[in-house]
Amino acid sequence: MIRVMVVDDHPMWRDGVARDLTEAGHDVVAATGEGRQAVRIAAAARPDLVVLDLQLPDIDGVEVISGLLAALPGVRILMLSASGEQQSVLDAVKAGATGYLLKSAGQAEFLAAVESAAAGEAVFTPGLAGLVLGEFRRLATEPPRAEDDGTPRLTDRETEVLRLVAKGLSYKQIAERLVLSHRTVQNHVQNTLGKLQLHNRVELTRYAIEKGLDQ
Repeated sequence: MIRVMVVDDHPMWRDGVARDLTEAGHDVVAATGEGRQAVRIAAAARPDLVVLDLQLPDIDGVEVISGLLAALPGVRILMLSASGEQQSVLDAVKAGATGYLLKSAGQAEFLAAVESAAAGEAVFTPGLAGLVLGEFRRLATEPPRAEDDGTPRLTDRETEVLRLVAKGLSYKQIAERLVLSHRTVQNHVQNTLGKLQLHNRVELTRYAIEKGLDQ
C-alpha cells in the first residue's frame, strides 16, 4: 500500500484520482487544490508519493516540487498534467519530479505509473522519456564541473547497476539481467543515491550519462 497525496485544482478530477487510488488499495492521506497548502501539509501527511498537477491557481508545479522536497526529502513526485510541452516536462524533471504522465493516460497506465514512481523509477508518458534523456545528454556535453578528490567511490556491482539504469532498464529488467532479486537492485540504487547525494532515478540517470555509463 502506497501513501499518496493528490494535488489538483479540479475537484472532480482530484476526487476521481483519489477514488482510483483507494480502489487499487492505496492510502490517500491528503488531497488539495492549492500548491502552498500541499507544501504545508506534506510533512504531517507524510505521503510516499505526491500526484501533482503542473498548473495550480496559486503557485506553479515546479515551485511546489521544490517546496515538497524541502519539507519531505525523499518523497516521490509524479506529475499528472494536461500539458506535454517540452519545457514544462524538463522544468518539472529538473526540479526533482520522479515522473511525468499526461492526463490522457488510461487508469491502468496511471496506477502502474504510481507504483513505479513510488519505487523510485522514472516514469514518463511514451515519447517523453526520449525527450528527457536527450536533454540530459545535451547537458552532459557542457564543460564538466570541477570535482574534488572526495568523489564517492561506487562498488563494481553498484556501477554495473548504474550503467543499466542509464540504459533505461527497469528494476525488474536489471534484476533479470544480473540474476538478482528486485529488492537487491533497489538496495543498490538507494545506496548509490546516498553516496552521490542524489534524490531520484532521474538525477541518477543524468549522473550516469555525464560519466559516459550509458554507452
